[in-house]
Amino acid sequence: MRMLLLFFLGLTLQGMAGELSFEKVLEEVEVPLDGRRVTADFNFENKSGEDVSIAKYNATCSCMTVQVKGGKLSYAPGEKGVIRGVFDMANFTGTVDKAVQIWLNDDPEDAPSVTLTARIHIPVLVDVEPKTLRWNVGEEAKSQTIAVTMKHDEPIRVKSVSCANPNFKVELKTLEEGKSYELEVTPTNTDEQRIGLISIETDCEIARHKTQRAYTIVRSPVGSP
Repeated sequence: MRMLLLFFLGLTLQGMAGELSFEKVLEEVEVPLDGRRVTADFNFENKSGEDVSIAKYNATCSCMTVQVKGGKLSYAPGEKGVIRGVFDMANFTGTVDKAVQIWLNDDPEDAPSVTLTARIHIPVLVDVEPKTLRWNVGEEAKSQTIAVTMKHDEPIRVKSVSCANPNFKVELKTLEEGKSYELEVTPTNTDEQRIGLISIETDCEIARHKTQRAYTIVRSPVGSP
């Protein structure tokens, strides 16, 4: 019995060894209105009884880069460190999750020891809904509507709307100047597959919120060859 207990204790200690203990694996970040890049810091400590090495780290999106403070990859028992994710917001809005994967010691390629998540809350000043309009090939070319709603304290006006594909006609309707608009979108026909990009130009003074995009798609029906 004593040998059996020692055996299971050894397995338990082996499972605990060689790990980094993170204060948080989910870090929430609020972005200022004019923010373009934000950082998410993940603090950790080697609370195991042996040295731990970071073999590899990787962001799952090209919009984020990952740094380890000081470039330090090996940590003795009791040592602390920081992994920082730097997120380039580009045209993202709303709440987005971005993951950072950490491989320690001899982790298999497909099984990182730790997955960290940066939950980034990006202000929405110009809300476009839906962002994609869809039609099936061969169906009636009915108009569909996109709602454009301003979420800012100050009025934001739509200055112009255009579609890169002339097969989609876009009509701008003002419901309340500086507050609420509609785009009525109509395909000229649905004879074949096609896509379009709608650009919505506003007078918003904050550059990253000035231009919004929506998409149009004529697609083959689901399940068709």
